[in-house]
Order: sequence, then structure tokens, then C-alpha cells
Amino acid sequence: MLELITKGLLAYLLGGVMGGDVMRRLVGGTDLRASGSGNVGATNALRTRGAKFALGVLAIDIGKGVVAALAVPGLPWPLPGAAADLAVLPYVCGVGAALGHCYPVFQQFKGGKGVATLAGVFLALLPAAAPWLIAAFALVVMLSGYVSLASITAGVVALLFVACFGPGALGVQGGFTAAMLALILFKHRDNIVRLFQGRESRFEKARVLGRLFDGPRAS
Repeated sequence: MLELITKGLLAYLLGGVMGGDVMRRLVGGTDLRASGSGNVGATNALRTRGAKFALGVLAIDIGKGVVAALAVPGLPWPLPGAAADLAVLPYVCGVGAALGHCYPVFQQFKGGKGVATLAGVFLALLPAAAPWLIAAFALVVMLSGYVSLASITAGVVALLFVACFGPGALGVQGGFTAAMLALILFKHRDNIVRLFQGRESRFEKARVLGRLFDGPRAS
């Protein structure tokens, strides 16, 4: 149990290394929290700092999810006692990384929405589901332009994949995926309200498929 808690906390601290903060220190500029939506993730970075900056943020946030799920569980454990359950430990570390990104202790618990970090965790722990999640995310963005809706859809697809093609929704993978979907929904609660109200911001340039279904513009 002590190994489980310790490595989960290490993953949490790793999750708290925000890609937006790392990129700002590398290339300079204003804090993402003071720009655009105030979110420190890749979406706000794209809106306010451009594609190259946002890709750097995205790579860091995805990468720490991969490292948390794959590398942290395998760190040597020198203390005596029963070893942690190797089937559960990667998922505990994945949860830790996601919570660390959403609620980083060194940034007064004001982080991102966890989607990129969870993408890295899912890529590491559920690689067979990754193409489906990427396809669902990309399709929704290209149809609607709403990144928030695409993120929620990818989370739903992840749970459906585990339930239909994995060990089932009641196992470790199912519990982890359901919990992370709940986290995504909670972090996007304001976006969901704006979606229903028709006030959610969207990337019109990314809505390449949706524009095909638009009616003719009035001259």
C-alpha cells in the first residue's frame, strides 16, 4: 500500500509540471493564465500563442501522462513489505498524473482540464483504443469546431471501447476509464453549459467538414 501511495504521489507531482509553464520558460511570453480563457492547456495556447507553442505544450502534457503510466510504476522500491499490485499500480499513477495536471499543488491547484495528459495515459495503458479516440476527437472537431465536445466524445468512446472490446466496464480498466470520464465531464462543466446555450467558442478553421453542410450564404 505504501508503494502504491508513494508512486501515485510521484505521478501527481509529475502531472503538476504544466506544459504551458515549461514552454513559457523556454521561449518567454506571458502566462497562459493571463491570456484568452485563462486555461494553461494546449487549446488556449493555440488561441493565444500560436501552433508551435501549442504543439510544445501538447507534447509535454501528453508525454508526462505516458511517463506516469509506464515509467513511474517501474521505479525501484527499496522498502520491505508486500509489493504493490502490478495490475493496479499503472492506473493509480495515471489517475495521479491527471489530478496533478488538473489540480497542481505548486500552482494553487489551478491547472488544465487534463485531456492531453489523459491522452498520454490512455496511449500507454490502452494503446488499442488510441486510434478510436484520436479518430473520434478529430471527427468531432472537424464537424463542429468544438474542442470541448471532442474531448468529451473521446472520453465516452474510451469507456465504450473498454466495455465492448476490453475486459469490461466493471474491471480495473473500466473503473479507471469511467472515473476519468467523470473528471473530464466535471472539468468541462462550464463548457457543457455554454454548448447548450450556444455560446461555446469554437475553432472555425478546424471545422472543415462542418462547413460542407452549411447552407449557402446570403449575398
